[in-house]
Amino acid sequence: MNAAADACFVGIDLGTSGCRVVAIDANADICAEAREPLPPSRRSADGGSEQDPAAWWHAVTSSLTRVVDETRGAIKAICVDGTSSTLLLCDAAGEPCTPALMYDDRRAAAEATALSHIVPGDSAAQGPTSALAKLLYLQRSPAAGHAAHALHQADWIAARLTGRYGFSDENNSLKLGYDPVARCWPTWMAAAGALPRLLPQVLPVGRVIGNVSALIATSFGLPAYTRVVSGTTDGNAAALASAISLPGEAVTSLGSTLVLKLISTSPVTAKEFGIYSHRLGDVWLTGGASNSGGSVLRQYFTDEQLAQLSAQIDPLRDSGLDYYPLPTMGERFPVADPNKAPCLTPRPDDPARFLHGILEGIARIEAAGYRRLAELGAPYPTRVLSAGGGAVNDTWRRIRERLLGVPVARAPHDEAAYGSALLARKGLNDAAIPPF
Repeated sequence: MNAAADACFVGIDLGTSGCRVVAIDANADICAEAREPLPPSRRSADGGSEQDPAAWWHAVTSSLTRVVDETRGAIKAICVDGTSSTLLLCDAAGEPCTPALMYDDRRAAAEATALSHIVPGDSAAQGPTSALAKLLYLQRSPAAGHAAHALHQADWIAARLTGRYGFSDENNSLKLGYDPVARCWPTWMAAAGALPRLLPQVLPVGRVIGNVSALIATSFGLPAYTRVVSGTTDGNAAALASAISLPGEAVTSLGSTLVLKLISTSPVTAKEFGIYSHRLGDVWLTGGASNSGGSVLRQYFTDEQLAQLSAQIDPLRDSGLDYYPLPTMGERFPVADPNKAPCLTPRPDDPARFLHGILEGIARIEAAGYRRLAELGAPYPTRVLSAGGGAVNDTWRRIRERLLGVPVARAPHDEAAYGSALLARKGLNDAAIPPF
């Protein structure tokens, strides 16, 4: 880790289990970082999943204080990302009127059913976990009468830093019903029942919201000119951490599941495959997620076995096995089939060949996913960067490179906080502060 730089840019990532804060310098090298855990979500038998926003602020305060101390306050801009579709209501002063409904809260089923007759089919604001369904659910709360703002997780933290409530970004607002193509709240929002007074003013990703408030500057020892930049979702921030920015550049996350993200010149939407697009300036981040991935490998191999057996595989040769590796029945992308069964037979006696077949099977799903995106109007990748735990396996990288037909390399970074720090650095060039 570098010594404190003359200028630092901070990314704050709020996930479901913790907060991570990263500071980078003008060359995008990490100069400080800190983590703080979050208490588990409060869950209920009716599908509830809640967190106390005060716990978020405590985690941010603790970790940001350590980063400010380590960088000696040389912070120029801050950007926050948070979990998609996590929503709360707060009053004009920012005090929460409701708990925060987390991304996986499913209690808004009745609201989602009503919305299904109003929300266009290509909108991401569908289903009981959408932010729009959650908003309608929260509006029925007795405390809603005191509410002034509906804010996402990242919005509320950014507002605590600036003292300016009522702003969001184009990515977090997608599942609240915002139209990123027309760049406005659509007219059907009124029929949906969303109260206009609660809807945030939506800014493009990476735009300045304002300076930190005088209270925050004093409390943290930050320069009064420190800017706060509009953020994004945690998934998008993780993709941006890989530094993809040009059409055709893609990042594949090889975690428990297989997640594809691709830069496109136009938005791509396909509800049946769970595909929708986030606006990033003049380009779009689109993609999909397969149920295949590392969870299948974990069913058969330890980390040590994966390393040992991968070394025995020739990645330039085909295994001769035609697998569709799934952890359980059901697939969502690149094919949408809830009844699709895993295919991991025939199983050879040689464990290295069995692993070879699984790695190839997941790579074929990845290639089919990018072909699916291309069929829908996105470009086929010009190169693919790898993130997640599977990115360390070079044998798998070479298998994927053979089957994808494009260069594949490991992403230099894949943490969401780093991606938000890049947005903070980019946003500093934006001099305009939006009016209330």
